[in-house]
Amino acid sequence: MLKKIVPVCCLLVGSFAIAQVGGETTYQFLNLISSPRQAALGGKVFTNVDYDVTQAIFNPATINVEMDNQLAVNYTSYLGGISYGTAAYAYTIDRRTQTLHAGVTYINYGSFDGYDEDGNSTGTFTGNEAALSFGYALQIGYSDFYFGTNLKLISSKLEQYSSIGAALDLGLIYIDEDIDFNAALVVRNVGTQITTYADLNERLPFEIAVGLSQKLENVPIRWHVTFENLQQWPIAVPNPARTTSDLSGNQSNEKIGFLGQVIRHTIVGAEIFPDSGFNIRLGYNFRRGEDLRILDQRNFSGLSAGLSIKMNKMRFSYTHAKYTSAGNSNFFGLQINLQ
Repeated sequence: MLKKIVPVCCLLVGSFAIAQVGGETTYQFLNLISSPRQAALGGKVFTNVDYDVTQAIFNPATINVEMDNQLAVNYTSYLGGISYGTAAYAYTIDRRTQTLHAGVTYINYGSFDGYDEDGNSTGTFTGNEAALSFGYALQIGYSDFYFGTNLKLISSKLEQYSSIGAALDLGLIYIDEDIDFNAALVVRNVGTQITTYADLNERLPFEIAVGLSQKLENVPIRWHVTFENLQQWPIAVPNPARTTSDLSGNQSNEKIGFLGQVIRHTIVGAEIFPDSGFNIRLGYNFRRGEDLRILDQRNFSGLSAGLSIKMNKMRFSYTHAKYTSAGNSNFFGLQINLQ
């Protein structure tokens, strides 16, 4: 089975592996943080294989029987008055067939005032997008590897323009239960627009990412390291605000070395008391921190912190993530055990 899966994944990756990051593709909402847990750990985690049913929206290989009959609803008060949310549910038919997963991501951009080219008001308009996903995972033989896939149907409406698309997420995860170590490879948003906004076909936000995590043996901490957007190198762009001048007035752009590029692909996080009814989560997103950093001012961009509390069959999660001095985000989540 593995020999068949790997060539297919390589073919799909080769077809879509063109440098893409924010602002260069359509359906960018597919990259939004899916839950308070993800947000608290820096924004992207691909290696949690447990009760967290929302995790499978980002990595379908994590779908497992512990998600059975778990329903999660998440809401985010995002930047600029934008609001979005996710929902996920999983159901185990039987332990041989494993678990089926469904997820929804929805974003509302709010209301806007419209004007024509002469400055005359044309009234107000709105924008919203949504994605519906269906996922399944299987164990590769009797190995410690698991493979999963999500099929996503995408709908977007921005003022009078609308678009429909479809995409696949492919996930592979290695689970070593002896040392409680997980490693994941994820290829996200492999797809295309079915109908375009204005007869112009745009690429989807394709991404390749790798995740590592491990629970320490004698300390109640699980660490996470994620390397995102590996399909593009370099990822950093010099910031015009950081241009320097010498005594002669000659200007030099910001120089970003190899280490600076590596750092911008990296996200780190940690969960304290990961298996208990109460846990604390911390994370740092280096690219967000560097891109939004203000010279000569501490604004703690890239930092995030959250907590989770379990009460009977309900688990409440909250996270606060730092973006800029002018705007930060709060993430709320509720997971219910329906068994």
